[in-house]
Amino acid sequence: MKKLLLLFVFLPAFCVSQNYVDLLRIGYGQTFNNNFENSGSSTQVRSFEADLTFPVPLSEKNVLITGGAFSRNNLQLFPDADFTSLLSTTLKLGLATTFNEKWSTTVVLLPKVASDYKNISGDDFYLGGFALLKLKRSDRLIYRFGAYASTEAFGIFSTPIIGWYYLSANGRFEMDMSLPISADLNYCLGATTIGMDYFGIGRSFNITEDNSPEVYVDLSSLEFASYIQFNALNKSVLLRAKFGYSSNDYEVYPQGQEIDFGLSAFSFGDDRTQLNPNVSGGLFLKFEAIYRFHLKQENDESNSPSE
Repeated sequence: MKKLLLLFVFLPAFCVSQNYVDLLRIGYGQTFNNNFENSGSSTQVRSFEADLTFPVPLSEKNVLITGGAFSRNNLQLFPDADFTSLLSTTLKLGLATTFNEKWSTTVVLLPKVASDYKNISGDDFYLGGFALLKLKRSDRLIYRFGAYASTEAFGIFSTPIIGWYYLSANGRFEMDMSLPISADLNYCLGATTIGMDYFGIGRSFNITEDNSPEVYVDLSSLEFASYIQFNALNKSVLLRAKFGYSSNDYEVYPQGQEIDFGLSAFSFGDDRTQLNPNVSGGLFLKFEAIYRFHLKQENDESNSPSE
């Protein structure tokens, strides 16, 4: 079966080529109804995410990137089963380097522990990371090129990253693209911002309960949403309400069954045996709070929205 295996690598927190960096992001969401295939049963998915980035300047051209992220998804993996919590804790350690006015790089390691946290062992530890090369064409346009790779319970996964950041001349329209991972288009109306975004997730979690089969969950999800955002404290605190559609796919496999290689939306050598029914996507509602730090600009007026 062809699978979409995308990733969650916290790119919004690291892509600081624009004139801000998101230091803290907290979100809570819930899908309304996810049906099990060929079954009258359904489940809901409740999610919580927290992401912290703490950059430490080392010199005029180098910044140490530190931080961490935590996520929790709570749902039924089988019809009429108890709810299971899938948890992930990720550390961030990287370096952002500026070579000149046009070229810069960001390299980040992302070790994580992902499971139900019942009996944590070395099998719950995974190592990932990404590298980005950024080209600044102007104060309002930056291109990004890079790649991400990670070990997972299902094997090795990687994907290229191609994107750009664009800000209109009046400072109101913004595009923040890191494909095939994320996309965000928004328009600032002053105290509020309206927008739409897309986010791709691909992760795995070991299930380590006592007296239960040794399995893991292969999570693939694509989220499409529109949102309204309230900008407070000079746009340093952003309160966002999102409504959209999420194609949740929580597939359960026996531990040890792997694919040969995963590249972007393609899985090579996938002959695994899925143990649970497919879970359909569903509508979701999500609330986010973001603390945004605005970087000093040579000409702040050129980056402020025109009235």
